[in-house]
Amino acid sequence: MKAVVLSSGGIDSTTCLAMAVEQSGAESVAALSVVYGQRHARELESAKAVARWYGVRHRVLDLSAVFKDCACPLLAQSGGAVPHGSYAQQQRQASGVVATYVPFRNGLMLSAAASFAMGVFPGEDVGVWIGAHADDAAGNAYPDCSEDFLNEMGMALALGTDEKAILVAPLSSMNKSQVVKAGLDLGAPYHLTWSCYEGGKKPCGQCGTCIDRAEAFRANGVPDPALEEGGRP
Repeated sequence: MKAVVLSSGGIDSTTCLAMAVEQSGAESVAALSVVYGQRHARELESAKAVARWYGVRHRVLDLSAVFKDCACPLLAQSGGAVPHGSYAQQQRQASGVVATYVPFRNGLMLSAAASFAMGVFPGEDVGVWIGAHADDAAGNAYPDCSEDFLNEMGMALALGTDEKAILVAPLSSMNKSQVVKAGLDLGAPYHLTWSCYEGGKKPCGQCGTCIDRAEAFRANGVPDPALEEGGRP
């Protein structure tokens, strides 16, 4: 089956890309990255580098106009500070959905990816891959990462494409450390990836995604290769 992988340049989507290439071969895989108004370009640079690493076609789609009125601190126009501390700490303060949730972003990106898949692989059955995992869904921190959401979106994609686009979410029952293990087993180029919400030359080490990433590598007993000299693109 052909594959379109939503690629942010981070750990989760890079693991998905590694899986898709392993299953289908690079010639049958396309990566799709989305500009949604994020406050820095580091993750997109990483997504391009990962696509080059695997030799897959790569498209960048600008959907930033959809979120121009959104106040999420991940977005450039918000002017707000990115929350520091673990996701668990943020949930205790906010009672559920975290401040870095971009409303229905995954729903929008999956819909766009399905349309893209039908164009880039016309007439083919295509898996539309997303790297949502269990830690993101826990406590409803990111409601568009839950297995219930993914199941319903999968039905919508299939119905809306005459069952040509099939949602593939291989990480949905995994925690972050399990995601990293899966990628390490496949030789995923984690040295090219970027996760920090702050951008800059070095990860801040204090935002939720930096903390999550560090704990995942620590749980696997390996250093984060992106923090080693010359690791990042």
